[in-house]
Amino acid sequence: MKRPLGAQISRMLKARGVEVIFGIPGVHNQELYRGIEEAGVAHVLARHEQGAGFMADGYARATGRPGVAYVITGPGLCNIMTPMGQAFSDSVPLLVISSCLDESAARRGQLHQMRAQETAAACVCEWSHTARSADAAYGLIARAFDEFATLRPRPRHIQVPIARLAAEAPPPPAPPGRVERAREVPEVAPVVDLLRRARRPLFILGGGAVGAADRLRELLARIGAAAFETYAGRGILGAGCALNFGSALPRPSSAEVIGRADLIVAIGTELAEVDLWRDRLGRTAPMVRVDIDPASLSDHEGAEIRLLADAVDFVQALDAATAGMAPASGWAPEEVAAARARWRADSDAERPGIVPLCDALRAAVPADTMIYSDMTQFAYVAKEVWEMDRPGHWHHPTGFGTLGYALPAAIGGAVARRGRGGERGLPTMAIAGDYGFQYSLQELGVAVELGLPLPIILWDNGRLGEIENSMTAAQIAPNAVRARNPDFCRLARAWGAAAAEPSDLADLQRAVQAAFAADRPTLIRLTPAILR
Repeated sequence: MKRPLGAQISRMLKARGVEVIFGIPGVHNQELYRGIEEAGVAHVLARHEQGAGFMADGYARATGRPGVAYVITGPGLCNIMTPMGQAFSDSVPLLVISSCLDESAARRGQLHQMRAQETAAACVCEWSHTARSADAAYGLIARAFDEFATLRPRPRHIQVPIARLAAEAPPPPAPPGRVERAREVPEVAPVVDLLRRARRPLFILGGGAVGAADRLRELLARIGAAAFETYAGRGILGAGCALNFGSALPRPSSAEVIGRADLIVAIGTELAEVDLWRDRLGRTAPMVRVDIDPASLSDHEGAEIRLLADAVDFVQALDAATAGMAPASGWAPEEVAAARARWRADSDAERPGIVPLCDALRAAVPADTMIYSDMTQFAYVAKEVWEMDRPGHWHHPTGFGTLGYALPAAIGGAVARRGRGGERGLPTMAIAGDYGFQYSLQELGVAVELGLPLPIILWDNGRLGEIENSMTAAQIAPNAVRARNPDFCRLARAWGAAAAEPSDLADLQRAVQAAFAADRPTLIRLTPAILR
C-alpha cells in the first residue's frame, strides 16, 4: 500500500538488512521517522549529528555492514560532514540520508537554508545526490548498497526534498538477488617468479588485506617472508609471529629495513602519508602492489608489478601457486626482534611512561575486545606497541584525523556487539585524550541511556601534549595548548555513568575489569601521576 516516502525509505532499509539507524529528528526530516518503528528498525538518538555519524561509522567497522544516519537539512548535514570525511579516508561504508529544501534558488531566508547542500556533502563522500521522486530515492538506495558490496566502501549521501518525503509513494521494490564482486583469479606467475628468487621477501599488509588474514599467516610462514602491518592492518598476522616487524612503518629507521629487502609485496594499502610519515617507502628492490583501487596502484612508488585485484583472491592464488616452494632464508627472527625492541624503546622515549600503561591495559582487557581510539598520545603509542592478536579490532581516525571520534564510535561498536557472544555482548572500549574527549563528551548520555558496559579510558595530561611537543620542536612558543578541564569524573557521574581514578597500574586493571562487568559506561581517568 502507499505510504509517505519517508516511511517507505525505512522499510526499504530494513529489507536490505539495516537493523539500527543513528540520528536526530527535526521538523525537516521527521517524515523519515514515521516509518522507523513500523519497519522494525532500532534508532539511537545522538546528542549531536557529529556523534550520530561517528556512531554509524563505529557500527559499520564492527559489523562490516553499512552504518546509516538520518539528519536534517542544513546544519544537520554540516555537522555530520566531519564523520563523512573520516569514513571516506578510512574506507567505511556509511549512508547518510538527509532532507533538503524543496526550492532554494527562488526563495531566500528559509529555515536551515544552504547555498549548495548537495555539493557541500559531495566534498567528503563518494557521491551526493538529490532524489526528487520515490523511484529516484529507491534507485539511489539500491545503488549505494550495491556499491558498498562491490566497490571500495566509502560514504554516500542521499537527500530528499521535504515535501517529497511527506508525499504518498508506492512500496519500494523487493531486494534483488545479492550482488557480489566478481571473483577472478589474478595472474600471479610473475610474482611467484620473483618470490622464488628472493632471499628477503617483505610483505606490507594494509587494511584491505584483513579478509585474507588466516591464509596470509600460513602463506608467509611457509615461504619465509617477513612483514610490516600498517595501522589499519594490525593483527593480520596475530601475536607472536617471529618475522612480523609490526606496525612500525612510521619509524624513520623502518626505511633501512625495507631497503634490505630484495622484494616488496604490498597488499591492500595506500602507503599514504599517514601510513609512513615520510615521502618514500625506502625500497631498493622490485615491488608488487595489489589493491582494488586503481588510484593506489598509480602512485609515486611506481611498483614494477601492479595488480587490480581483491586481496583474498590474490592471496588464495598466490598460496596455491607457491605450494612446495622452498622458504626464503634471509630473514632471522633475532633481526626482527631487535628492530621491534629498538622501536619500542624509541616510542617510550618520545612519550615517556605510556608504554607501561599500554602493557597493563592490554593485560586487563579480554582478548576479543574491540577498541576505538581518538587522536591522543596514548593511542599513538598504543598503535605501535600494543600487539593485536586479531585484525579489525582497533579502530582509529587515521586519515582525516578528527578529534572526538572515540566515544561515539565506540558507542556504535558496542551497539553492534550487544547481544553477541553472551548476555553482555562482546567487549568494547574507548580511548580518548582530555581535549578530544570534550568534542563529543555529550554522547556519554547515549551510552548511559543504552546501558552499555563501556570502559572509557581518558588520558588527562591537562594539555594538547602532542601539539605542545611539536611547537617546541619547531622553536615556536607553545601558546594555546592548555585549557581548563572540568572534573571529568563528576561530570560522568552527573550523567549517570560510573567513574574511577586509578592510583597505580594494578588499580587500573581492576577498574577496567569492573567496567566490563558494569551495567553502564565507566569513565576511567588516567593522569601522568599514575606513572610515579
